[in-house]
Amino acid sequence: MTEITVRHNPARERFDVLVAGNAIGKAAYKSYDGGGSPQRIFYHTVINEEYGGQGLAGKLAAAALDDTVAAGLGIVPVCPYIKKYLAKHPEYAASTAAVTPAHLQFLEDALAARASKA
Repeated sequence: MTEITVRHNPARERFDVLVAGNAIGKAAYKSYDGGGSPQRIFYHTVINEEYGGQGLAGKLAAAALDDTVAAGLGIVPVCPYIKKYLAKHPEYAASTAAVTPAHLQFLEDALAARASKA
C-alpha cells in the first residue's frame, strides 16, 4: 500500500488521513473548555468509501486520540466511530470524559454557527 500519513489540521479542527499526499478521510472535533479542563469533542470520522476496509479509520483514530492525550486534553466521544474505538482501547479511559448535555449544546451551536458562515 502507498504511504499513509495522519496530520493534525488545527485551523480546521480535524485530523486528516492522507494516502500518497491526498486527503481521503478525517476525524473532526471542536475544542471545548466549559469551565473545566480543555477537551476535544470528536463528532465525525469518515474515510472515503473506496478506501474502506483497510484499517485507515483505526489509524486515524489512534493518531487523533494520541495527539489529544499528549496535548493534555480530554476526549469527548460524540462520534459513533470514536466511541466504538474507545470501547476496544481502554488505554484511553483516563482521558475520556462522558458526553454531557453541555457538550452537545456547545457542539450544536458551534456547528450551526459554522453553517451560517458558509
